[in-house]
Amino acid sequence: MKKVNIIDVAQRAGVSVSTVSLVLRQKGKISEATIDRVNAVIAELGYVHNTAAANLRSNTSNLIGLIIRDFSDSFSINVTAGVVQQLQLQGYMVFLGQPQDDSQQLQQCLTSFAQQGVAGVIYLDANNRSASVPQLITDCPLPTVVISESSVNSTRDIIGRDNRQAGNQATRYLIERGHRNIAYLGGSGGCLIRQERLLGYRGALAQYGLPYRDEWAPVCDNDTLAAAIATRELLETSNKITAILCHSPPAIIGCLSGIQQVGRTVGKDVFLTQEVSLIGFEDMMHINLTSPLFSYVSASSDETGRQAATLIVNKIKAPTLPAQKIIISGELVLRESA
Repeated sequence: MKKVNIIDVAQRAGVSVSTVSLVLRQKGKISEATIDRVNAVIAELGYVHNTAAANLRSNTSNLIGLIIRDFSDSFSINVTAGVVQQLQLQGYMVFLGQPQDDSQQLQQCLTSFAQQGVAGVIYLDANNRSASVPQLITDCPLPTVVISESSVNSTRDIIGRDNRQAGNQATRYLIERGHRNIAYLGGSGGCLIRQERLLGYRGALAQYGLPYRDEWAPVCDNDTLAAAIATRELLETSNKITAILCHSPPAIIGCLSGIQQVGRTVGKDVFLTQEVSLIGFEDMMHINLTSPLFSYVSASSDETGRQAATLIVNKIKAPTLPAQKIIISGELVLRESA
């Protein structure tokens, strides 16, 4: 059976080959009627556009290299989904790389991208203990966008999260609900995300004339058992605490367990001394599995992915555009826990 080509489509549709090409590339000023007729013929004949060959002829590419360092957290997963969906809408596909924390593997990943002819690179930074990105990303000759969960210093285009705003927003909400004894649980001492949220937390306390207490902001390992132990110790030594900000998904689950272990419950009512209000910082699957349902400040991860996809396409089309730094604020989603 003869393979259908672009000439067959043009002849059946009664248009020129160049018109079919413009329709396929979604370019040029072509009437809707002509576009519909060409697309109908493409569907009728089963024509498949060879994008790779077209890219070679026009010296362009519809591939975007996406580097993900950590598949284990919900933020990276949701960001990736947002990137892929938005790029597909704009006619691009994702070529995925996952180097470990090793410069040689990152170099291999970038080399593979170059061999595949990607048009640009999106780098999802998972190192929340450093305010800089790898030098290989800084020196990448392709248009590059960096996505980071914490503040980074870079000459590249950056999409980031406003962790300080998240910590401040959650704390102010609890204070306005009547809470005066609010703790922050989780995160390691060197975690920049924790440091930024604590700045917002402390700022809200100061705004309302409330003291900050180091012992009410304990660090702990990023696992549920460590969070449960830290919560129990926190509430046993400071039984006046009526609300807790939970740094991470494990902190959320562990905190629920720790509260139950000391004979207290989770809920909104600040006037019931047995209840503890909880707020997290992630839009994740775990939230829909807890009881009560968890209140949280959304990480806006889907929007982060969409913004990164839009930014890299703009950068590919206009490489001389100055680098941008876009900081995305989260939204407070109120459920049963606060």
